[in-house]
Amino acid sequence: MLLFSSYTNCCLKINESSCLLLCAWIFRDVPSDITIEVNGGTFSLHKFPLVSRSGRIRRLVAEHRDSDISRVELLNLPGGAECFELAAKFCYGINFEITSTNVAQLCCVSDYLEMTEDFSKDNLGSRAEEYLDSIVCKNLEMCVEVLQQCESLLPLADALKVVSRCIDAIASKACAEQIASSFSRLEYSSSGRLHMSRQAKCDGDWWIEDLSVLRIDMYQRVITAMKCRGVRPESIGASLVNYAQKELTKKSSLWNPSSQTNVDSNSTLHEKLVVETIVSLLPVEKLAVPINFLFGLLRSAMMLDCTIASRLDMERRIGSQLDVATLDDILIPSFRHAGDTLFDVDTVHRILVNFCQQDDSEEEPEDASVFESDSPISPSQTALVKVSKLMDNYLAEIAPDANLKLSKFMVIAETLPAHARTIHDGLYRAIDIYLKAHQGLTDLDKKKLCKLIDFQKLSQEAGAHAAQNERLPVQSIVQVLYFEQLRLRNSLSCSYGEDDPKPIHQSWRISSGALSAAMSPRDNYASLRRENRELKLELARLRMRLNDLEREHVCMKRDMAKSGSRKFMSSFSKKIGKLSLFGHNSSRGSSSPSRNSQRTDSKVIERTCASTE
Repeated sequence: MLLFSSYTNCCLKINESSCLLLCAWIFRDVPSDITIEVNGGTFSLHKFPLVSRSGRIRRLVAEHRDSDISRVELLNLPGGAECFELAAKFCYGINFEITSTNVAQLCCVSDYLEMTEDFSKDNLGSRAEEYLDSIVCKNLEMCVEVLQQCESLLPLADALKVVSRCIDAIASKACAEQIASSFSRLEYSSSGRLHMSRQAKCDGDWWIEDLSVLRIDMYQRVITAMKCRGVRPESIGASLVNYAQKELTKKSSLWNPSSQTNVDSNSTLHEKLVVETIVSLLPVEKLAVPINFLFGLLRSAMMLDCTIASRLDMERRIGSQLDVATLDDILIPSFRHAGDTLFDVDTVHRILVNFCQQDDSEEEPEDASVFESDSPISPSQTALVKVSKLMDNYLAEIAPDANLKLSKFMVIAETLPAHARTIHDGLYRAIDIYLKAHQGLTDLDKKKLCKLIDFQKLSQEAGAHAAQNERLPVQSIVQVLYFEQLRLRNSLSCSYGEDDPKPIHQSWRISSGALSAAMSPRDNYASLRRENRELKLELARLRMRLNDLEREHVCMKRDMAKSGSRKFMSSFSKKIGKLSLFGHNSSRGSSSPSRNSQRTDSKVIERTCASTE
């Protein structure tokens, strides 16, 4: 927008300071009668153009009318000398353009100089407000530029609601863009229901990169406004990740603990503020941000000594989705004094406790159809199994540490419930590594450690290794040999049940009874599968026999319909004689399966005929 001149014969004279070069306009005929000092800059001007537009300068001149004031110093003028130059140009009617880079300064300086409609029509204040509302607030990028300019104009820009209007405009624009882009992501599922396709970053999230240039306080207010407007948690999370990567990776020491780069205190305080602010802005929804980003944020919070509340909040969030973490994620280095463990075991323990204490309702998936109704493992059990394997690998990784105390090792292994580990091979491996690295343990400590292992849940390979492991206590080796003997006996009984059909049902009762507790999960599962297969075969035989009887019944009804009842009865009696319904033959004492089946079939046919007649 161009502001046109109203004083065609007036010019402005500005004296240059050592740091600022200003343009000069000179009255050719009238000398200047007032000097304005602003932040080291000196402006030789005329009273009449200034007092006609500025209420503040008019009041200062009126207060010193008797002394004929010729010098005025404007303290704390927002925007400094450059901004006052634009205001002076406006007073002299000199053309200049209002843009997104100077509108915030013009709003503030017009308020400071009281350049309102009370003193002149279409004054600088109304011109700047009109541009802000009609141009800036309709464009997200321009709003971001104005917020950047407002960073040096606080708190006046906030009092004039320049900041709040831009923030509301950004939030509204982002929400509208997201709604518009959501229509392109609608699709029909296999069941015919309309749902939203999941995407890591949709087309409506182009604003993420624009917001990364804001200062942390402005960024916090923008994200808070977006949450209130209903912007997707995934978009909020993506913006937080992008902002953190730009702000925190500027110092390599944050992401590379081995770096010895000296970081000044101001930079450290800024990064600490960034971490604490991002933690407070994280969405409450699960998986809104990647799990590795949460671990990286936790490491930064520990290095920068952020507040305890921030670190505990991070541990709680990580614990709620620990089942998707990897071993590299939980290997958090220890940032304490020398002589401590290489990895921070206490933090991992607190994360594990948070995982175990979360509600069962949180473990249920959004779409319950993903899991079969007859599945023996619930979603919560699936997460427990994943975390148990993760913790076993973690224990094996930290076990060689000479400074790792037995109590810390055991508390990690004992935190998960007993049903979390279906197989104890991983736990046995970790304990074996710990025993090998800590050979000074007493026999009592070894017994306490080995009590964590359920030797019934060892695989055949792990059991064979444990039976010959000299590092284990004698009692543990005896338990291993005992359970291996039970396993061998059970496998022999199962093989006997397959050869002889008579004791098959007895083997079913044994495998499903008390001895099944002594079997390994793998053997028990194999036995159940074998029993299930045999039951299916028996059921198939019965179905085939029933189909044969149904076909014979249909044939008999068809014969009855074609011929008379007398002919049918005579032919039927002949058939009965052939089938030896009452057993008047030479093989009366025979008890072969074929004869028994024939008798049974004859009885069925007799009942069928009686019901037909």
